[in-house]
Amino acid sequence: MRVSLSIIVAFVALAFSSVMTHSCRKEKQRLTVGGDLRFSDDTLKFDTVFTAAGSFTTGILIFNPQNQEVVLSSVRMLNTSSYFHLNVDGFQGNNISNLKIGPHDSIYVFATVNIDPNNTRTPFVVTDSLVATLNGKEFFVPFMAYGQNARYIQDSVITVNSVWDTTLPYVIINSAAVAPGVTLTLNAGCRIYMHQNSGLVVFGKLLANGTARDSVIFQGDRLDRRYFDYEGYPGEWGGIYFHSYSSGSRLRYTRIENCGNGALGNPAALWVNIDSNGAGSLPQLRMENCIVKNSIGSGIYSRQGSISATNCLFHTTGGYALAVVQGGKDTFINCTFANYGGTSLSHSQQGTVAILNYYKPDQTTIYYGDLAAAMRNCIVYGSLDSEIVCSSVPDAAADLQMDHCLLRMGEVREPFVHFTDCIFNEDPLFKDTQTGDYRLKEGSPAIGKGNPDFTPLIDITGKTRDGNADMGCYKYE
Repeated sequence: MRVSLSIIVAFVALAFSSVMTHSCRKEKQRLTVGGDLRFSDDTLKFDTVFTAAGSFTTGILIFNPQNQEVVLSSVRMLNTSSYFHLNVDGFQGNNISNLKIGPHDSIYVFATVNIDPNNTRTPFVVTDSLVATLNGKEFFVPFMAYGQNARYIQDSVITVNSVWDTTLPYVIINSAAVAPGVTLTLNAGCRIYMHQNSGLVVFGKLLANGTARDSVIFQGDRLDRRYFDYEGYPGEWGGIYFHSYSSGSRLRYTRIENCGNGALGNPAALWVNIDSNGAGSLPQLRMENCIVKNSIGSGIYSRQGSISATNCLFHTTGGYALAVVQGGKDTFINCTFANYGGTSLSHSQQGTVAILNYYKPDQTTIYYGDLAAAMRNCIVYGSLDSEIVCSSVPDAAADLQMDHCLLRMGEVREPFVHFTDCIFNEDPLFKDTQTGDYRLKEGSPAIGKGNPDFTPLIDITGKTRDGNADMGCYKYE
């Protein structure tokens, strides 16, 4: 070990000092009687943690407010068999001793929690206390975590018709699949929590039967929102993939959020692949009164698929909120597509909606397919000058009906796009895009300007439209 000259000189000087003088000087520098400690939180709270799934690491600071150094004889958990586990100033363990804190300095205590499963069906609470001992005096900080039991679906293929209820939430780890010919039904109020890099692959049929009062929810399994500053974070999980063989799936009053990280191959909340079921069959996916938001990729990506969506809201995505490529049969009625950016999401270049009859995975390869699509009574808006890309190649048919829509769109008008009584580049006057409130304010140009022949009887919340043909997923009130 290399020792500097200054250290040697200092050591020699100290050697000639008297032991008494040395001792007195150290006593002045260190507080050996009494003293106080302060903490960055009076209680360390963990949000809901799924049993047996662990939690994120959070922490608390221990401050020394004195002008002298202090030595904590111990920092420990009150209970010797605690659900909580500590890392104190870099030392792991639930009883760390002789920790020094300089004057007006602090040390960090990190904590994790693991809650063992039990038989209860409702959330429960586990508690303990952090105990820091200074000069014989104990200082306590309560720890509190809420635990939630769940059914764990890990690397599973659902091979028989199944109904998921609301008795316990479901946690999918390492993805799950619905086998061909099999139907998975989700009752109203069902909660599905997806672990990181997990998704749901549908070869058969998925039926989500949410209601206006009790929706079905897909989200990440990180319920500890404190980790994300109490914000939904895009890319927490993959998405839902509907295979070419899948037909007749339906999502009603379903919310899909904080996803799209590409775990299933395509960064999208919903991915509908080439419809191989033939003309005249049911759409691969029907959506009614659904919300898709905060995807790090696309909101919904349809590659020559077939989708029918009514009263749905797609917003705050890193990619297109709607991407239709290589053709397909897609119909959207009274849907709202909006993009203004968000937490960790930039909306500076790519628009909100893209509808194409081709797909180019690279500069030299192109796939194409017939396109027959319609958007009726829809709103497409965002912070860019143009939010819509419509393009076609002559190798396949292309027809897009834009009927009574409010569109933020540039000057280019492709001949395969047919506009009927559309409104261009007028602000729809959403109530609050920052908080995701896409209801219409008074004076919105979308009020009463929809096509009554296609207007559904209710809006996205289940409220009766009373004959008002407003554009978008919300009725004006």
